[in-house]
Amino acid sequence: MTELEADCTRCAALCCVAPAFAKSSDFAVNKPAGQACRNLGDDFRCTIHEQLPQRGFRGCVVFDCFGAGQRITQETFGGRDWRGTPEIAGAMFAVLPVMRQLHELLWLLTEALELDEAEALHPKLRAARDEIDAVAARPAAELRGLDVDTYRKKVVPLLRRASDLARAGAGGRRPDHSGAQLIGRRFRGADLRGASFRGALLIGADLRGADLRRADFTGADLRGADLRGADLTGALFLTAAQLRAAVTDAA
Repeated sequence: MTELEADCTRCAALCCVAPAFAKSSDFAVNKPAGQACRNLGDDFRCTIHEQLPQRGFRGCVVFDCFGAGQRITQETFGGRDWRGTPEIAGAMFAVLPVMRQLHELLWLLTEALELDEAEALHPKLRAARDEIDAVAARPAAELRGLDVDTYRKKVVPLLRRASDLARAGAGGRRPDHSGAQLIGRRFRGADLRGASFRGALLIGADLRGADLRRADFTGADLRGADLRGADLTGALFLTAAQLRAAVTDAA
């Protein structure tokens, strides 16, 4: 089974080099694409990993490659890295955004396959996952120019249907906030069972104590959203990175 969780010990720190980022609330400095972050050590590890938010690099904390980094390093490039083999640097960096999108789709499909309510869709979900996994195994030259949207358009309807089936039994009103601008919105204590927040902007939203059982968070922006005391039992397509971006408590 393809690994869909980042393992930095088996990656050549691609996310610390390939992307560009601008000085903002998420990053303390400007960094052009293809240039190593100033905090990257010789061992491909972050020298301030335990202090990233305090040092102004919150954007690093909430990034998730879904295992794309180690796949590129170990599989696509056979264990080589951009420092030891500089001539492959450009290709490695170009493949990262493509592989990350493919691995995100693989993660979503794998999550959908865990939904008992969507059992009727499991064969199609499994077939889609196998197809994308095979695509991700292609050589770097093929991956660089890959149109990921072609595969996304096939997968998204399946994921939406799986979500609909899972949310149907959640009870409540199942409000549809797909793609909504909900920045700073007050939802404290609200009944949001089975709600759809697909692609919604929930930056700084107050969701304390809200009932979010079986709510769909596909692609939702939860930066600074207050989830303390919320019930996220059975929440759909909620990533670890989204939770790291939010304000949470032990519950």
